[in-house]
This record gives sequence, C-alpha cells and structure tokens, in this order.
Amino acid sequence: MEVAVVTVGDEILAGQTINTNATWLGTELEKRGVTVERMTTVPDRTADIAQVVNEFRARYDAVIVTGGLGPTHDDVTMEGVAAAFGTELAADEAVLDWLTTTGGYSADDLAPQTTHIPKRATMVRNPEGVAPGCQIENVFVLPGVPSEMKAMFELIADEFVGEDRYTQTVVAAEPESELLTRLEAVREQFSVNIGSYPGNNVRLRVTGTNEQQVDAAATWLRKHVREPEE
Repeated sequence: MEVAVVTVGDEILAGQTINTNATWLGTELEKRGVTVERMTTVPDRTADIAQVVNEFRARYDAVIVTGGLGPTHDDVTMEGVAAAFGTELAADEAVLDWLTTTGGYSADDLAPQTTHIPKRATMVRNPEGVAPGCQIENVFVLPGVPSEMKAMFELIADEFVGEDRYTQTVVAAEPESELLTRLEAVREQFSVNIGSYPGNNVRLRVTGTNEQQVDAAATWLRKHVREPEE
C-alpha cells in the first residue's frame, strides 16, 4: 500500500511550528507495512490544497491530510478537499448529532461551519476535540492538533495495511563513500533496501519483506565492512 501525507499550515512553512504530525504518521504507517511515497506541506490556501490532494488521490492508494480544520477564516482544508473532488461543503447530520449527543454541545453553541464536511464524505469522530475529520473515497482528513490527530488516526488505522517488514542495522566504521561498491553488491545479491546514514560511524539499515533475505544481507554486510571496535 502506497500513501501520501499532506500537512496544511502557513505556520509550518514559516518555521513557527515543527511538523511532528508528518513524522508520527510516517512512523505509524511504516509499522503497518505501508510505504509512504510523499510528504508535503501546503499553505492555508484552498487552491493549493485542492491541487495536491487531487494529484495524490489519483496516484496513491490513500492520502492523509492534517491541519486546517475548524470554524475560523483560515481553516480551509475541508473546502480544499471538497474542491479536489468537484463538490462542496454541506452541513452533515451525523456531525451535528455526534457533537450534540456525545460532545455535549447544543446546536446554538456551534459555529455553522463546525458541522460542514464535503458532500459524499463520511465523518471521522474526534475523541479529543470539536473539529470532526472525514473520509471521502481514499482521502482521510484529520486535524492538526497532534493529540487529536493521533486519537483519530487510531479510529482509521485498520484502513492502512501493508506487507510485514523486517529490519536490521549494521554499523560500519568507514566513510560512506568507501562503502558504495559493497552496498551495490548487496542490492544485486539480495531483495532488500539499504539506507545509509552517516555520522561518527555509518549506520546501514537493511529492510525488506522477506525475513531470510534481510538476515542474509545483514550477515553479508557484517562480513564485508569494518565494524566499530567495542
């Protein structure tokens, strides 16, 4: 399964907010065997959101959009997602019922936009807040508040299933540039991916969907690189 993650927010692009949502989602999706093919951040502009969502929903199995939900003037994510599907926002009875029964709000307390989601969308409940999310076809829309986003992702997590992945790490006490030939040899011999992460030593991350192939590749590397002295 291939997924794209879209985060919305001028404050992220301005460096005022650290994009922890994308990091958290990437980790959770990888645990589930899902491949995250794209992560991108767009400003609080309807046209930008619509363009990216429209591109990614056609290209990947699913798209997760976070941020920009709520009744204020700059919360335009729902509008952008609706535009990507050629539809519009409308008051949703399920949202209103959830907010007035489970949420404990009266209809008079709620700004009208609070109950609006794209037509044809299904509400995703928000256990930690007021702003609901939604699902429309293969696009999932979640709030930007991390605690709310995480709680809501748990409600839809079963939608994201991929192959089991196996990982081993080999540490090499050699410059990364000197390892290139051996890394290429591993890729030719084994059905694995190799990530190389330089630092005081170079961490070689071996991943794949076949546990024996990962084990064999890691064993080969340990025999052919110089590991740090203990």
